[in-house]
Amino acid sequence: MADGEDGVDRIQAAWQRERPGMPVASIGVITRIWRIAKLLDDERRRTDARAGMDAATRDLLSTLRRAGPPYRLAAGEIARQSLVSAGAISQRVARAEQRGLVRRDRGGDDGRSVLVELTDTGHRLIEDHVDDLLHHEETLLDSLDAGQREQLTELLRVLLGDLTERFGAEDRP
Repeated sequence: MADGEDGVDRIQAAWQRERPGMPVASIGVITRIWRIAKLLDDERRRTDARAGMDAATRDLLSTLRRAGPPYRLAAGEIARQSLVSAGAISQRVARAEQRGLVRRDRGGDDGRSVLVELTDTGHRLIEDHVDDLLHHEETLLDSLDAGQREQLTELLRVLLGDLTERFGAEDRP
């Protein structure tokens, strides 16, 4: 293996060898992003599991916590921010409500909208978990210095913005 070469380089070289003239440069970026995403997703799931939480519950509680006091949002707004369906939010809220992490209230003039609010228990859980999660994830970037982190952040922002626009997807706040 050449100095600094990895498995993605070998995949790219193999396609270049097997299909000369085929544009393979994207493999170096996209395959690495996929592999990094898989590693980070697996690690985040392990971190969530240690806190007795799943990704859906973390997303729900985090969305409510980021909303600021009184830590309450309409179910439709949670769905919009979480990029999932209203039905999925309803299921998430029901599970979290059973655990005493959130409470639902009917809102609006007609009582048809549902407001979801963090309970004190939910607030404590997400505060503790986010502290642990973000401190841990900070260590996952130790191989990058501050300048490299800023450069990578900007490059990923550009790529995410372009892909979001192309696919008509809404960017998660």
